[in-house]
Parts: sequence; structure tokens; C-alpha cells
Amino acid sequence: MRSSNLLILVAAVGSAVACDSCYGPSSEVVHERLVPRIQPESQDSTVNPKAPLEWGQLNFLHTTDTHGWLEGHLKEQNYGADWGDFVSFQRHMKQKAGNLAVDLLVVDTGDLHDGAGLSDAVLPNGVLSNPIFDEIDYDVLTIGNHELYVSEIAYEHFYNFSKVWGEKYVTSNVQILNPATGAFDYIGAKYRYFSTAHGLRIMTFGVLFDFTGNSNVSKVIKAADMVKQQWFLDAVNYDQPIDLFLLVGHNPVDRSDYANTLGLVHSTIRALRPDTPVQAFGGHSHIRDFKVYDDKSTALESGRYCETLGWLSISGIKSSSYTGLMQPRGVANPSRPATNTSTSGLVYSRRYLDWNRRTFEYHATNSQASTFDYHSGLRVSGDITDVRKKLNLTSLYGCAPATYCQACKPFGAEGNIFSLIPIALGATVINASRSDIARYIIVNSGSIRFDLVKGPFTYDDSFIVSPFNDAFQYIPNVPYEMAHKVLAGLNGAVLPDKRGEGLVYGSMPQVKDSCVDPTISLITGTGSELKTRGIHRRQTVASTPGYVTTDDFGTDGDDTPHTKIPSYTQPNYIQGNASFPADGSNPDVVDVVFFDYFASVVVNVLNGFGGAYSMADVAYYVDKSYTAQNYLPDYAKLEWQANVPNCPVGEGVGYDE
Repeated sequence: MRSSNLLILVAAVGSAVACDSCYGPSSEVVHERLVPRIQPESQDSTVNPKAPLEWGQLNFLHTTDTHGWLEGHLKEQNYGADWGDFVSFQRHMKQKAGNLAVDLLVVDTGDLHDGAGLSDAVLPNGVLSNPIFDEIDYDVLTIGNHELYVSEIAYEHFYNFSKVWGEKYVTSNVQILNPATGAFDYIGAKYRYFSTAHGLRIMTFGVLFDFTGNSNVSKVIKAADMVKQQWFLDAVNYDQPIDLFLLVGHNPVDRSDYANTLGLVHSTIRALRPDTPVQAFGGHSHIRDFKVYDDKSTALESGRYCETLGWLSISGIKSSSYTGLMQPRGVANPSRPATNTSTSGLVYSRRYLDWNRRTFEYHATNSQASTFDYHSGLRVSGDITDVRKKLNLTSLYGCAPATYCQACKPFGAEGNIFSLIPIALGATVINASRSDIARYIIVNSGSIRFDLVKGPFTYDDSFIVSPFNDAFQYIPNVPYEMAHKVLAGLNGAVLPDKRGEGLVYGSMPQVKDSCVDPTISLITGTGSELKTRGIHRRQTVASTPGYVTTDDFGTDGDDTPHTKIPSYTQPNYIQGNASFPADGSNPDVVDVVFFDYFASVVVNVLNGFGGAYSMADVAYYVDKSYTAQNYLPDYAKLEWQANVPNCPVGEGVGYDE
């Protein structure tokens, strides 16, 4: 799609990467394990999926919330495939659909960056990763909230991304200020009406949840207003036949979720078109989920971070123009109605595929065959490697001696990342002129976005684990009797408007941010898989730690069975300290250090304890260029130098190491 442009961009960035402040360290040790895999650092897997997929009349592959993880999870066995592997896989699957005389559509529901160095180590975020993302032959895409926080990123999607995809990029309730006209234009198409290869006629809408954190150059129309607009009503009552409505949205599929608006759109369509099937695909809450809306409507959500590829198949769609097969031969077919009382004739299947080569090879070629890789897939894998090198993403800070998870261990337990963070804060966040004054350093748990996995801790990992640019501010010389209660006060305080809610996980995690953005990682697993091309490997029979999902169809949706990873609630805020008296006594005063992100909350908490503080009392504790992204790399340089550069790699989250 944009591969030639990507080469130009990589070359341009290559001339700039010597600037550490822009593109990461240029003098660090580069960690490369010379093993024959798609990405050199990626892990092998040993567990096959449980059974072949069920193919129906209409089939879907679904991605969502990829957040820049196009290189895959290099230190986790379950999710080691890269975007080039996915390119090869979707080509195999489209070819297979043609051979079976059925339709296959590939859809994405937004949030393409803010989560990994490939997308985030260059400005604007996504400028190098989007051309790689574009290599998939998507049929329908929609926008996520992460495309709208920053004006430059929003315009990148308006000027470039939307032009690549044309009418396939559907943003029914998202507009942007067009500088050329001074008017608000839709970033993509308002809707898309199209026919599949075998003649199914589909009307598509793309609906972002009612997001309010966008910059002022964009506008998100509330779903309740959109469904009343004449263009929407005209599209629902289109003057051409509609065999199925397709809703794609960066939008939780669970109608009880505070952010869900797909349910409202579905209800509006259903009131006007009571007999037409509606199929929805969602995102944003970073979970595996499948919901039944009625006997002719279901909704699928397919996780996050290139951990999950969603699969959905439907048979029984009534169409006078369909030329394919209703029940393709030689493969399993969907057989479950949406409801026990359904008389619609529609039947469904859904599956959540672990993102690894063994899964892709199994479903594409029924083996780990050397015929799996297309040249286009290998080229994309090479592009990923080249961009990672140009951005110095493999530059090594140290070797993490263990896996530190966000939720698989209780707070305070060994292996819980929030047991590590206070130590790292105390060791690295230092104002030289006040280093002898006792200090509390407080951060919100939502600033940690993902687990820290045993092995090389690189420049890339600094984006993966703690991607935000929150700077350290402080209030000096707070009386100890007041300062020592701040953490407890914060953990009972009203949260800031995003990234603040504590970590509450289930084995099929459901994150609800206090506002709009699920910034906290909610892994429920690592486990198995990924394989070297063309080589058969011994297969592990026992299940491994990973996703264990329950949805409206039950507990059989996970393509690869796993054992459940424990999950524990974590506090909203955590605290490190330093320079307290060595004799164990309490100091008279303490510097209270915190992220600028929630400075006003700290002021309010202190005043609740009898203080008389205002934002005028707040100053930067260290230079404001030193942020949440810096203290873990600095800690790694101090404490994690054993085994550099040959870092031992662990098995991942959920394993006893």
C-alpha cells in the first residue's frame, strides 16, 4: 500500500536517530539473538489450536486496539507473530474463502498507536507504523480515540490514512476541521454500502464511543445525536437492498459497559429494519468478548495489543444476489443460533485466536509448512526489523531478572510490578539540591500500561511498560504528619479524568478507565507458540497460562486452551520514598513528589488534611523533560547489568520462574 513511502520515511528517520532526546539512545548495547525467526528476538511456541475453524456463508477476521504492537510480543510465547505473519495468514485465508465459495471480510476497529516503540518513538505517533499496518487487505476500518488526542495525529489520519483506505475507512460520527475550508469534514466515509465477492449487500457504519478527550480540531458526534440525523436514517432505509448491517466501532460490545453506544445504534436500526441481520465488531475495553443482541444480531470484541485475532462466521443470511455456498463443503460449519428461541435460520460461530505463527500456520495450511510465507509477508517482517533498528528500539538498558506482572500477583508480592516501582522511584527520581530531604514519590498505577517480562529491557520496552510523558512535580517541606497520609488519601480520592482507575482484572480482563482510555494493561496470559518457518517442532500437550474467556456463547471461544492466570486488584496509586532518617525516626517535613498529571488531586487531598495549598505551591521536582518514561530505564542501568548483553528470557506472565 505505502511501502515505497515507508522506505523514504525510514531513510529520513535514519538521519535523525543519533539524537537521543528524539529517538532513544544511540550508544547503548544492541540486543539481538541470532535465531532464525521472523523477528530475531521472538519466542517459539509449542501448542496447537484445539480444532479447525468453522467456515460459514460470511466470515470475518477482526483486529482491534493494536496500539503499535506490529512486531508482536517478542518475549511472550503466545503472541510472537509479527504483522508480516498476519499478512501471509490473511492472504491464505482469503484464498481459502475463494476456494470454498464463501465470503471473508477483514475488519479493524481502531487505536493504532500509543503502546509500543514502533508507533510511538517518532512524531507524530504512527507515521512509520501506519504504512506497515496498511499492508493488510482490510475491507472495513474505523477510528479509535487514540487517533484523536493529538491534533497532528488526527491530521495524519485525515490527510494520509483515510486517503489510503478511501470509502473503507468509515467514521460515521467523527469529523475534523479542514484547514482548507474552515469547515468540519468527516475524517473517513459516513457509511459504506458495498457488495461482497459473492454478492451479499452490506451497509456499514463506523461508530466511536462518546469520546470527549479529543483535541479541539476534531469533533465526536454523540451516538444519540447521530442516529437522529437524516443521512443516517436515509442510509438505514437505503434505496438498494441490504442483506446485512455491519457495525464497526471503537466501542465496547457489552451493552452494560459505560462507554457502549453500539447498543443504541443497533436498537435504532432494529426499530427501522426488524428483519435484517446486524453484525457488530467492537473494541476499546481490551478484552475478548462476544455478545448476543437479539436472534439476528451479535457483537464480537477481539482483545488488544496483537494478542488476539477474532474470527466470526455466519450462515443463513437471506439474499437474492448471493452466489456462494451457504454451508461450504469439506470444513466445519457454524451451527449455533444466536438465541435458543431463534427462528431466523441464522447460525454463528466465534473464536479468539492467539496471535502466533503456529496458530496462523495451523489454520492457513494445516501444518507448519514452508509454504506459509508469502513474499509480501516476508517483506513486511523485514520492514518491521528495519524500522526497529532505525529507531534504536533494540538498544539495551539492562536485563530484567524476573517477570513483573500487573495483576497476576497480589499487591506487595514478589513478581508484582507495583512492588518494583517504589524501589525504582526511590533510586532514580532525585533532585540533587534536595537529595538529603526525605521524599515520597507517588505515581498512579495507570501509568504502567503493560507487564515487564523477564529478559532484555530495551528502549522499546520503555514505551511498552510506561509510555506516558508525565513529569515529576512536588510540594516542598510538607509536615510529615500530613505527608504520610497522602497516599491513603489519594487511594480514596476522586480519580483524574483518564488513566487513573485501579487495576481490576479477571482472567478475561475488562478494564474500565475512569473516563475513556483503558491505559492499564490487563494481560491474562502468555503461554505458547510461534515457530520457525518450515521446521516441525515437538508439540506440548499440556495447556499453558493464557486467556480463559467466558462470553454469551459460553467458555469454548478460545482457539488455544489455556490455564487461567490469577488476577488481583491493585491500588490506584503507589509510593516510593528516599532519604528518610537511617535510625527509623520520622522527619519533620517531607517533599511530596507526584506526576503533574494528578497534581490538583494531591493539592485537594492535602487540603483535606488541614493544609492550605494551591497550585501556586507546586513546582517541578526535576527537569520537566524527565518523565514516567525515564525512571525504569535509569533503574535498569543501575541495577540490571548482570548478564548484559546476553539476557536470559523468561517464559512469560503466569509461569513460575
